[in-house]
Amino acid sequence: MKEEFLSWDDDLSVGIQEIDEQHKILVGLINRIYNEAFIKHDNSIANEVLAELVLYTLIHFSVEESLFRIFNYPKYEEHKAQHAELTKQVMEMKDRIAQGEQINIDLINFLKNWLKKHILQEDKKYSRFFAEKGL
Repeated sequence: MKEEFLSWDDDLSVGIQEIDEQHKILVGLINRIYNEAFIKHDNSIANEVLAELVLYTLIHFSVEESLFRIFNYPKYEEHKAQHAELTKQVMEMKDRIAQGEQINIDLINFLKNWLKKHILQEDKKYSRFFAEKGL
């Protein structure tokens, strides 16, 4: 049985189709980690999905940051710093898990809460900016 730990809804939409699709993939990966670790109790698969999440997050951040540079987004440096901080935290978590620590509910809650908060509070800011640019 698959359980949805984090739900996508239109409140999370930033109005840019490519970014929304990427955010949906991130939501899906967080749900997969939750399902593997806490429903199926398969930490080896959960660890693989976590590695996939890390890689996809880096790709997503790169896409966002490219748009910021192309359109001269005024909060580029601030937003990029938030991306860098999350990347650092997730890489540290990934390293601890690679050394034998189990994926726990605190980790998955952190990922869920960070993503939702980041989209709703930070990404929504660029949503208005890019809409004014016709994106």
